[in-house]
Amino acid sequence: MLPAPPPDALAHSQRVTAHLRALIDEAGGWIPFSRFMEAALYAPGLGYYAAGAMKFGAAGDFVTAPELTPLFGRTLAHAIAPVLTRTGGEVLELGAGSGRLAADVLEELERMDALPAGYCILEVSADLRERQQGTIARTLPHLAERVRWLDALPKHFNGVVLGNEVLDALPVDLVHWTDAGPRLRGVARDGDAFAWQDRAIDDPMLRARAEATNLAPGYLSELNLAADALIASLGHCLDRGLILMIDYGFVAAEYYHPQRHMGTLRAHYRHHALDDPFYLPGLCDLTAHVNFSAVARAGTASGLELAGYTSQANFLLNSGLTELLLQTSPADAAAYLPQANAVQRLVSPAEMGELFKVIGLSKGDVAPVAGFARGDRRHAL
Repeated sequence: MLPAPPPDALAHSQRVTAHLRALIDEAGGWIPFSRFMEAALYAPGLGYYAAGAMKFGAAGDFVTAPELTPLFGRTLAHAIAPVLTRTGGEVLELGAGSGRLAADVLEELERMDALPAGYCILEVSADLRERQQGTIARTLPHLAERVRWLDALPKHFNGVVLGNEVLDALPVDLVHWTDAGPRLRGVARDGDAFAWQDRAIDDPMLRARAEATNLAPGYLSELNLAADALIASLGHCLDRGLILMIDYGFVAAEYYHPQRHMGTLRAHYRHHALDDPFYLPGLCDLTAHVNFSAVARAGTASGLELAGYTSQANFLLNSGLTELLLQTSPADAAAYLPQANAVQRLVSPAEMGELFKVIGLSKGDVAPVAGFARGDRRHAL
């Protein structure tokens, strides 16, 4: 049984639903799912990431790695410190959530005497930006002046770009492969409700990608041109440095496996994963798994080099996660056990360790990334 939303949350969802209905009506009765997902997540003042509801942690809809333990951010700091030293650059975090990762990375870099001149955060949500500013001011007031928020990617950037669970939240197109070729799945009105409806693919780029993917009739899945565009933009703005993207997903052969013939799109509500993306619009996060083969292809097409690809478990363990955990004495059970349990979630194949992957894309002469030293799976991409 799913928890019922309180009256104010339900009223908010009704406003979001009315907005989505209006979008469909204005478009002549149908919009591609990517447009529906974009509005449900990012419509100003209404979308899931644009409104003020709690998203992260036990009281929200899901728990991200930085919310589990500061060891995640501390380990990433060790992974990126050599690149920052080599490039003399800054950190740019995309979609910084609650600000917890930024605080943990900065605190560890300070401990290592490896602080960058600046830590930039690109955040489209005014609500989340406010939360991030509060987190930094509360936990690292003496470093707050090093953190600045951006409204768009810079034209030029040196250093490290971090994206933790960013790509999965970008709007995806749904494609239904049929005997007559691929069709674009969109959303129409069914009275006051929403209904699926397939139409021809008008976008030449999307149609070419769907035809090249060439799946069996009856297969339904996602194509994420927005992720390609983001990686291309990062490739163009990065002069020298490293891009690290951490997310759940697969290489193409696994992404389009016959067992995933209904795709990977999910709604997340109060720690429940749902198959219905129309459930309580504005109160649910909508996500799709990442096709890391497509990410790698977009990166190399934009002049980036593939620095590595591996599981989250391999990357964190290679980067010193265990050593950081052992800085807390196992004899101090009250302090050690919660951290050990969190580490288990980060690296266990049954939890986040295998489902989550890390891909590195670089430009220029940067230091080798220790996180990819063992267990690199670039060959699978």
